[in-house]
Amino acid sequence: MRLVVDLNKCQGYAQCAFLAPDVFAMHGEESLVYNPRADEEQRERLARAVAACPVQAITTDGLDAPGASATSGREVSDGH
Repeated sequence: MRLVVDLNKCQGYAQCAFLAPDVFAMHGEESLVYNPRADEEQRERLARAVAACPVQAITTDGLDAPGASATSGREVSDGH
């Protein structure tokens, strides 16, 4: 799973560091440091951290939203 934080958007609210401390950390009061290659066991915490970012500065590849499935959620019917 690949993680990218737009540090120009990041305002240092530290919600991500609170929710996924093994991936995100604050260096000082305003500087965020993070692991761009988060481990698979961090998936749930990372999803919560991404959702909690007030300025949506965090994007990921290979991470579904918590509780999301691989299907669209629509059932296909053949009309019978």
